[in-house]
Amino acid sequence: MKQNKKTWKGTSTKRRNSAFFLFVFLGMLTAFGPFVTDMYLPSLPTMTSFFNTSTSMVQLGLTFSMLGLAAGQILFGPLSDKLGRRTPLIVSMILFLVSTLACLFAPNIEVFIALRFVQGTAGAGGIVISRSIATDKFKGANLATALAVTGAINGVAPVTAPVIGGAVLKVTNWQGIFAVLFVLGLLLMAGCLHFNESLSRTKRSKEKLSHTLNLFKIVLQKRRYMMYVLELAFSQAILFGYIAASPFIIQQHYGFSPFAFSLFFAANAAAMISGAGMSVKFKRQETCIVTSCTGMLVCSALVCGALASGASIVVFESLLFVLLFMVGLSFTSATTLAMQAAREQAGTASALLGASGFLFGSIVSPLVGMGNILISTGVTFVICAIAACVCGLLAVRWKEPVSNAAQSLAC
Repeated sequence: MKQNKKTWKGTSTKRRNSAFFLFVFLGMLTAFGPFVTDMYLPSLPTMTSFFNTSTSMVQLGLTFSMLGLAAGQILFGPLSDKLGRRTPLIVSMILFLVSTLACLFAPNIEVFIALRFVQGTAGAGGIVISRSIATDKFKGANLATALAVTGAINGVAPVTAPVIGGAVLKVTNWQGIFAVLFVLGLLLMAGCLHFNESLSRTKRSKEKLSHTLNLFKIVLQKRRYMMYVLELAFSQAILFGYIAASPFIIQQHYGFSPFAFSLFFAANAAAMISGAGMSVKFKRQETCIVTSCTGMLVCSALVCGALASGASIVVFESLLFVLLFMVGLSFTSATTLAMQAAREQAGTASALLGASGFLFGSIVSPLVGMGNILISTGVTFVICAIAACVCGLLAVRWKEPVSNAAQSLAC
């Protein structure tokens, strides 16, 4: 299609963003939230001395940023259904830039923790709205491909962010990491200004903002959608459990250095990328989710057995690699099927989908550290895998309420 080259003022809504821009932009938005939470993890020890506080207080910054990511998606999802995608995106970026600058100059740990909640809330806008934009712009197989890209990044970003943060920490301090996040925010702000609204006024929610709870009530009543949400949340719980436990298991139990630990992180990130990419090879996403759920259950049981029996690092890492491959496979298929099942309320559905993952992650992360970390981690993996498998199989078996969403895909 031909585009007007000079559409700077008053006609930006008529200009269409290219598919390449959309994929890059959506990918960056998806990675934004995980980078906000995880990029500064390597700097936690130095922050304890900087703020003259305890390790647990510094870790509260991570907990509150995850809670902000969950709360922010609940906020920005319905707002994007009501006001369109572009305005809430710009607001979230402004909020992020202000809170990130404030983090750099936080006078004490208490203020820093509060600002991390605000920062997480702002970062949530990018995650939830990116899925909604994909649902606005793509259908069928194209939607699956778009969500495969964002799903892969969403799964890989929490794993790779600490590695990048560690590299930055070699040349600067924890404040340098937040300076990098600020620059990332500026780039995304530029992308938001270039982005053209994907939700027309005729398709926006007519509900008053005070009635946004009605939108959540609608999506909560979609049984198949909710099963996919829960399947994804339990899959993400495995990921966050891995992130919380792996530094202690690999460095303390197996005796590897922090640099070697970052290499394990990178390898496992590759596993998740491969899994997310492989998902689009399936003719039916339902087949993909059954495969991933079964694989997660088997691999979780094997990882649990390996940790309990004191298996070598080769055995443990090999099993973990396959487990995270299955988790990546699950991310894409569950996200695609969930968003198709609630297309009519895409913003709200995306909000609940994203918030549940971070909420489950915030619950599971401290659980893997209870008692013997080898046993608690293995058992947590198995319990989450069983729950994910049950939810995934139930969702695939149910044939109800998605009929309207399925019909819309053919339009």
